[in-house]
Amino acid sequence: MDSRLRGNDSGYGSFATALSRFIALQARAAIFGIGILVLLLATAAIWRDDWPVYRYDFLFVVVIAAQAWLLATGRETWAEARVIGVFHIVGVVMEIFKTAVGSWVYPEPSILAIGNVPLFTGFMYSAVGSYIARFWRLSDMRLHGAPPEWAAVLLAVAIYVNFFTHHFVMDIRLGLFAAIFLLYARTIAQFGEGGPRVPVIAFFALAAILLYIAENIGSVTGTWLYPSQRDGWRPVPIGKMGAWFLLMTISFTLVRSVRRGDIR
Repeated sequence: MDSRLRGNDSGYGSFATALSRFIALQARAAIFGIGILVLLLATAAIWRDDWPVYRYDFLFVVVIAAQAWLLATGRETWAEARVIGVFHIVGVVMEIFKTAVGSWVYPEPSILAIGNVPLFTGFMYSAVGSYIARFWRLSDMRLHGAPPEWAAVLLAVAIYVNFFTHHFVMDIRLGLFAAIFLLYARTIAQFGEGGPRVPVIAFFALAAILLYIAENIGSVTGTWLYPSQRDGWRPVPIGKMGAWFLLMTISFTLVRSVRRGDIR
């Protein structure tokens, strides 16, 4: 098993030690997303309207630089970067549509934008892909009982399409949740050879909760606003946690495409 998750040479060590190592590894994997959250909080606290650069444009330049740094230092591989790039495009396209139908808004001006969507927003989706890819590699994660890739891809496509079509026709997300549980019911993530084993669905759920918390932190800065927040901040609608659960499935499928050797 990977030494980063092993408690000691005779076993996994105490539960507290194993848990602390696991949390530390999670933090390392989420460095890109954590950095974006810190950046949102810091810039919201200090930015002034009369500064020569818009905040959203500054955020875009900084996250581009951060992505380059991760690649240059080997903290992210080019294969992972390609998947993250795809997720960036997937995210921006959805942002363009969702802002057009009024699901949320970006209230500040920007030059580096497509329509009303500042380009840095794609990196918030990329951060999800980055987290999964980095955690998969750092924890030496292997999948057991994974569904066929074609089935996982079809489900991911159906989830993505429903994010758009549910505004016009029946919302099938309950059916999509059921499909996820049926498809991944037997899928187990194992961390290293002989290491701890966790149901992948539990991994999805935990990540969705953490992403919901992160979205609330981000919305506190006013970087984006939901209709319910325009008259003052209040928690992001709880239903968004389900949306993040669905989005995790898409991201997991994309990352899986570069980790085929870890599927059992």
